[in-house]
Amino acid sequence: MTIGVLFVCTANICRSPMAEGVFRTLAQRAGLEKAFTIASAGTTSGHAGEPPTPAAVEAAARRGYDISGQRSRAVSNEDIAAADYVLAMDRSHMADLRWMAPRDKTECLQMFTKFGPMPGILDVQDPYGGTQQDYERALDLIEAGCKGLLAALTQEAKAAIAG
Repeated sequence: MTIGVLFVCTANICRSPMAEGVFRTLAQRAGLEKAFTIASAGTTSGHAGEPPTPAAVEAAARRGYDISGQRSRAVSNEDIAAADYVLAMDRSHMADLRWMAPRDKTECLQMFTKFGPMPGILDVQDPYGGTQQDYERALDLIEAGCKGLLAALTQEAKAAIAG
C-alpha cells in the first residue's frame, strides 16, 4: 500500500509540477520513494498535455529537480478519491477541490503551505507570466513545504514500506 500525494495548482504547468518534482526527489533521497504515489494536476484543463513552463523547468533544474517529462492534466474526482493527501497551492484551488471532492474525501484536502515554516503565508503565489525571480520565490516555498511534508509523513512512509 502506498501513500497517495497529489499536488494541485491552476494549470499544472508551474507550481504543482515543481512540487511533484521536489517531493519525488526528496522521497528518493530519503529512500522512501516506494512508499508514495506522487502526482500533480490542475484545476483547469486549458494546458492539458503541455509540459511545465520553460521558467519552471529551468528553476527546478538549477536546484537538481527534473520536471521536464511532466505533462499538464486536470484533476479528476478519481484523482481525489485515490489520494491520501491532496495539497492545494492556494485558497482558490482549495475552494475548487472542496466543490469537487466526494464528501468522504474532504479530510484529505489540505493547504500545501501548512507543511512549511511559512508563518502568515497561505498561498504559493502563481509565478506564471512573471520573472525568473518569481519562479525562484515560488520554488523556495515549495521546497520548504515539501521538506515539511516529507518530515510529517516519514513514519507513515516507513510503515508503508515495511508492509
